[in-house]
Amino acid sequence: LLSESFAHVAKYTPKTVPAERIVEVIRILGDSVGPVGLAGGQVMDLECEAKKDVTTQELQWIHRHKTGTLLIAAVASGAVLAGATQAEVDACVEYAEKIGLAFQVADDILDATQTSEVLGKTAGKDEAVDKTTYVKLLGLEGAKAEAQKLRNEAVAALEPFGDRAGPLKALADFIVNRSS
Repeated sequence: LLSESFAHVAKYTPKTVPAERIVEVIRILGDSVGPVGLAGGQVMDLECEAKKDVTTQELQWIHRHKTGTLLIAAVASGAVLAGATQAEVDACVEYAEKIGLAFQVADDILDATQTSEVLGKTAGKDEAVDKTTYVKLLGLEGAKAEAQKLRNEAVAALEPFGDRAGPLKALADFIVNRSS
């Protein structure tokens, strides 16, 4: 799918979009998978599996470079293709980074609190393998507060867009309030 994302941008972006925007999106996609993107996040995740003293900062780094980078690529690419200013793209990147972390915190909460039937996947697997999670580091209530804080920060980043950001704000609410 990764290779297909590059091909899709090249093939299907309307010819009315300036070439420099298309090149910028291809750069964003490339950055999202390299050593400061998915690959780096995955390496750090694997290194931390065996560690007993993983910090919140390390966990955030992993998730910024895994879940977060995918959301950043999606949101920033849309903004670039739409002709957003650099300040608007930066606001979108901040939103995506915060909501990516909130997604992961919410996922950790769901893994600790829901049943396998509700989740549609094995519940409690993180605890069973002693994986470092936000719930493990912050406690359940602390993780819930962190998810809400990240949601609030994500929504605040969208202020420059006013009502036009309604769908992204709704997505932020869905991410932290979902039940599966």
